[in-house]
Amino acid sequence: MGKIYDSIDGRLRAFLLEQPVFFVATAPSGAGGHVNVSPKGGSGCLAVLDERRVAYLDYTGSGAETIAHLRDNGRITVMACAFHGPPKIVRLHGRGRAVLPGDDDFDGLLAAFDLEPARGLRAIVEVDVERISDSCGYQVPLMTYEGDRDLLERWADRKSDEDLAEYRRTRNGHSIDGLPAFAPQ
Repeated sequence: MGKIYDSIDGRLRAFLLEQPVFFVATAPSGAGGHVNVSPKGGSGCLAVLDERRVAYLDYTGSGAETIAHLRDNGRITVMACAFHGPPKIVRLHGRGRAVLPGDDDFDGLLAAFDLEPARGLRAIVEVDVERISDSCGYQVPLMTYEGDRDLLERWADRKSDEDLAEYRRTRNGHSIDGLPAFAPQ
């Protein structure tokens, strides 16, 4: 049923890029703290950079658990499942980092995406993939994709750059466990 891959080949790349939603899972170091799973999506927000690296666009949102956990220990799993077509789940286990606007690597990573990012982009999460696996997905329901939501983009369009920075500072400053995310260190 399940298989482990040496790299993200053309078939896996096509599968990953075809999915309109994927999930990221992270956790803080140690036995305490909360494990976090976040849905991500939107047309074109995932990029396969090479056979062992992916990246996704991370927009301002209600929390910053993923960024805080990556700053803490770098561990991340990206999971995509087929909600249409043949059943399949692909997991990419690896080490991630948040690349912020203004960081040296930001513009180069942004060029890997085939779209103009929406306002409110707060980071690009880059993942060095250490383990690639799939599983059957037999229990994943069949669902119909209606399209991308535009609510986050409309929300961000009503904010100035200063408003977005203030939101990240006050609402995305720390994880629910108190780990720094976008707060000054």
